[in-house]
Amino acid sequence: MQPEANTSEAAVSPDNSVNHTDVKGSGAIFDIDSRAPRQQALASLFTQIMDCYSVSDQEHALADAVEDFLSKQSHLQVRRHGDTVVASTHWQRESRVLLAGHIDTVPVINNFPPKWLEAGDPLIRDEIAQAHPDERVMWGRGATDMKASDAVLLYLAATLNESAYDLTYVFYDHEEVAAQFNGLRKVAESHADWIQGDFAIIGEPTSCAIEGGCNGTIRFDVITHGIAAHSARAWMGENAIHKAADILNRLNAYAPATVNVDGLDYVEGLNATLISGGKGSNVIPDECRVHVNYRFAPNKTLEEAKSLMFGEHSGIALEAGAATAIGGVFKGFDIEMKDESPAARPGMDAELTQSLAQLVFERTGHQPQAKLGWTDVARFSQLGVPAVNFGAGDPLLAHKHDEQIPESDLMLMADILEQWLRCAN
Repeated sequence: MQPEANTSEAAVSPDNSVNHTDVKGSGAIFDIDSRAPRQQALASLFTQIMDCYSVSDQEHALADAVEDFLSKQSHLQVRRHGDTVVASTHWQRESRVLLAGHIDTVPVINNFPPKWLEAGDPLIRDEIAQAHPDERVMWGRGATDMKASDAVLLYLAATLNESAYDLTYVFYDHEEVAAQFNGLRKVAESHADWIQGDFAIIGEPTSCAIEGGCNGTIRFDVITHGIAAHSARAWMGENAIHKAADILNRLNAYAPATVNVDGLDYVEGLNATLISGGKGSNVIPDECRVHVNYRFAPNKTLEEAKSLMFGEHSGIALEAGAATAIGGVFKGFDIEMKDESPAARPGMDAELTQSLAQLVFERTGHQPQAKLGWTDVARFSQLGVPAVNFGAGDPLLAHKHDEQIPESDLMLMADILEQWLRCAN
């Protein structure tokens, strides 16, 4: 996609979509005043990133700006695969730390272009106004998830010219969509050597606390079959929707576990999230599908999670079509897999994890917690790299229409990371 000239406003259509070619930030070039105070420099960089529209599948302009910015830093080797940019130091330290953040956002909901809200603005959420009464707040799509953390990582990439560790910065695309498009996944498959290291930090919003590991997830359709007939002569058919009652009963009877892994509690979940069936209001349905999502703790492998749902050695796999569960929760039903991602252990026994966790506790009072959702720490875990989630912003505000973050969150994240990266432990 060719960069377009900058404009001052986003062109938003009646359905709230944005015409990317008319968006402020297309063809952007980022800069930073190295002489400015840290807060001012961080805020400026954050503003520039926020102004660059980057809904998934339209993050090319932001990737260009990130690559250009990093290429100007003489201490970094910069490489790019698609719209993922990787920048590394080569100081010959004993250990390497990876700092990663995705650059895409979910679609806008009347929350682009972004803006700074001064103290007292009615758009500032009550809990943020109370906790930060005299502070300005960045409002807009991507503020917490996760352009604030991206700004911190870019700032460190430009200003941290020495560290106790070699550093690799990873800014990747397509995190907010299906796993097959994920930029970090593509780099892991094509250039795994680019992202090898001893410890990784994903800048997902955590309110500057550590959230270790992540639950795994599998999504699948549980299918019932019937025989179509006119609803006036229902006895001539078999109602597939009625048969789905047994699926719902099994889901209701399932008691999700809380599993302690390396001292952190992971809450599992098994839920129907979609249901579909029927071809007409006067037709007995011949098929019904209940879409189920199983979120499993990192004490289980992907295959162990499948075994619990479908029985051991069921052979049920992605892109393999429907097959019958031979055991597990859904024994006897046809299953069609839709998506799967492994869990990641928190790695709390790793020395680098422990030292960062200790510093975070000293600075914030926050003890490490389990990450209950799925994040790309799992990709690093598959590469044998211990990884945690640590970033600016309240995770509960991610994807909300009033996504926002107080300015001091960026300072806190930057202070903690710089202190930790400069000091060998």
